[in-house]
Amino acid sequence: MTGRGRVASGQPTIADVARHAGVAVSTVSYVLSGKRAISEVTRIRVLASIRMLGYHPNAGARALASRRANVIALVLPLRSGIQVPVVMQFATAVVTAARRHDHDVLLLTSDEGPEGLRRIAAGALVDGVLVMDVELHDARVPLLRELGRPSVLIGLPADSCGLTCVDLDFHRAGQVCVEHLAGLGHRRVALLGAPAAVYDRGTGFAHRTRAGVAEAAARHGVDAVTLPCEENAADARRRVAELFARRPDISGLVVQNEAAVGPVQAALAALGRRVPQDVSMVAVCPDQFAEHASPRLTSVPVPAEEIGRQAVTLLMRKLADEPTPEVTLLEPRLTVRDSTATAPDGPAEVTFTEDGGPGGAH
Repeated sequence: MTGRGRVASGQPTIADVARHAGVAVSTVSYVLSGKRAISEVTRIRVLASIRMLGYHPNAGARALASRRANVIALVLPLRSGIQVPVVMQFATAVVTAARRHDHDVLLLTSDEGPEGLRRIAAGALVDGVLVMDVELHDARVPLLRELGRPSVLIGLPADSCGLTCVDLDFHRAGQVCVEHLAGLGHRRVALLGAPAAVYDRGTGFAHRTRAGVAEAAARHGVDAVTLPCEENAADARRRVAELFARRPDISGLVVQNEAAVGPVQAALAALGRRVPQDVSMVAVCPDQFAEHASPRLTSVPVPAEEIGRQAVTLLMRKLADEPTPEVTLLEPRLTVRDSTATAPDGPAEVTFTEDGGPGGAH
């Protein structure tokens, strides 16, 4: 730098700013990071020098100075039964929210279980971890409680003690769907849920929705049956045909499988059952799936953008050593569209049983 007011060549450095403002380099660093109190007069002088010289802090230098990588990991194992378009909405929301906090996202899609988390935590590549596809008894949870890296789960295990979790309240979502159908006079309903592999793994959202459906059915005197539904179109259509062959009196469907929405509607049409005149249909799915269906589906949306944003916010709070709640559950909201109507047979009195056979709940 020649004189006090200009840089000889190239981009200005933090040292140039310090010389221009007549302070130590560490003082400039403290002004930028806010990690130490600096007098207002000095702070204003440093900021004026930054503006005058056009100085832009280097992201790598900031990370080294703070011992931060400015990267978070999103652990999203692409397992059997995963709805890729939906989970990528979560991933996009996480990436967008992370950039607002000056962080990049490392996406990990291999199903490595606890070993994958241990490998991530062992290095300095990431500052914190977001974990998706959470099971009720997830093998990764004990390690998450011990990791040196802050973590947030997008999902809810059976035991959330010592964790930070955020998700839609899927138990309540199942209840809301049945309550809507019961209010329209439907007394025989079915849940076509996630693929069997998702239930077999004990994935939390699927089991919680199923439990919510069963609980609301019992409370409202509704005869409910719950069945897994594969994402393959032929399998989904076969499942619907089998269901109505065994239970022709069903007038309400709850579908929690985005890939199966179209095949289920096609199967109903093939059976000569109109939506909503003969069968009312409610989906637990993102809004765009519901809006683009024909007819448009009454639905409880999965708010991927909001959940992703909250997950990142919670992780940033943990990185700043701020307190966070153990569990944050978003209240489900039901949007009524064209696929639900009054039951064709009216409010018949049918009780809910637990035997799992015809007329019972599984």
